[in-house]
This record gives sequence, structure tokens and C-alpha cells, in this order.
Amino acid sequence: MRFARFLHHGTYLEGTEVNGRLEDSTGKMYSAEEITWLSPSKPSKIVGLVLNYLDHANELGLNVSEDPVLFLKPLSSLIGNNEEIVYPKNAKYVHYEGELCVVIGKPARRVRINDALDYVKGYTIANDVTARDFITNIFRPPVKAKGFDTFCPAGPLLVTPDEAGDISNLKIRTLINGEVRQEGITADLVHNVPKLIEYISEFMTLMPEDMILTGTPKGISPIHPGDRVEVEIENLGKLVNTVVAEK
Repeated sequence: MRFARFLHHGTYLEGTEVNGRLEDSTGKMYSAEEITWLSPSKPSKIVGLVLNYLDHANELGLNVSEDPVLFLKPLSSLIGNNEEIVYPKNAKYVHYEGELCVVIGKPARRVRINDALDYVKGYTIANDVTARDFITNIFRPPVKAKGFDTFCPAGPLLVTPDEAGDISNLKIRTLINGEVRQEGITADLVHNVPKLIEYISEFMTLMPEDMILTGTPKGISPIHPGDRVEVEIENLGKLVNTVVAEK
């Protein structure tokens, strides 16, 4: 199934996609034009991955780690499809990072790798927006660069594993103003989804709705106010956001 969370005239609703429209729990149908998208998940935490594609590490001149390198994005960074990414006044180099996002379905603690996918509720699309000028040394860790408000667009839909297909082989691409800037495939993940769930659950309990951003492939570049950012993942749809200057 393909789940959505949305607002209709200020009323919070949850529903499923049916032939391009959304159906709420009462059976009422809505078009995309008459609703406001929300993130399809309500997490207690958002866990991100640093350098989880070799080609992305190479473009930055960095090495990948033997173990996953994690960071946390604050919940205040989370926005939905068609919401605005706010370009901070004090940032100079903001870029996109199109990513596959895993949403957890039940409490996960010390999960074995062979059981890891049993803990997945579904998958969605995320954009790990980053103010790269804030990543300069060990004393300025990624959370500062990645934690600005609106820096975690996600959605539009949560797609259950049966409809997502083979998540180890999904195509990803990011377009800026209609121009393809980033292309990759989840087969190139250094640490795949089962490994990430196993590793993270060793030292923190992953709760239902928690989100894991699995990393971005090569092709990052700056975005600017006025840009339209689209992240597409095979079988999952398209996440669209525009960039505006902080007022």
C-alpha cells in the first residue's frame, strides 16, 4: 500500500493513494491539489548516514568507514512534499542530497541482520539538505550543517515493502529546475538497509515511525532561493520542494 498524511482545510487526515488520489478512513477522496502534504511518518528520531555511497565519498575526496557513520537530524527539520526549504541567512553553500528513507514499523533493539527487514514499515523519499559551509572540522559536526529548520523534506508517500520492490536495486535521481543533477542506484550502498538496522539498533532502540536516511550518491551541488528540487526514486514516486530565502 501507499500511505499519506495530509491536511484538508486544517483537518489532519491519514489515507492511502488510489489511482493518483487520496482516500481517507471514511472513504472520502481528495486530489493532490486540495490537500497539504505532511511527512508520511511521525518519527521520534531521524537517523542519517555519512558517506554511504563510494562514488559520493570519492567526489568529496574522502574515505568510507568500515562501520556506518551516523548523525541525527532534529524533528524541526522535517517537512512534507511541496513545502518550502528555507535557505538560512547565515549559510553560504546549501546543497541537496536525494536519499532512500527507511521507516521503522515496530520497536527494534539488537536486531539480527537476517531479521532486519521484518522491522520495516515502509520506504519513502528524503532530501538530506545540508549547509556544507558548516562542515569544516571535527568541532563543527554534521548535525549543525544538517539540522536547520526545513532541512529534511520527506514524502510524499510511505510505500509498503510489498509495493516498493527490491529496495537493494532502486534508481535515484535529483533534478534542479528540471535538470538532472544526481543519479544513482541503491545497489551501490556501502552499508545496506539490513546492515543499518542491525548496527543502529545495537545502541539505540528504533521506535515505530523512526526514519533512517540511507545516504546520497554522487552528484551534489548547490541550491539557491527560487530553485525547484525534485527527488525521484523508482517505485516510490517524486518528492518536490522549492527553495526560499529566510525572511
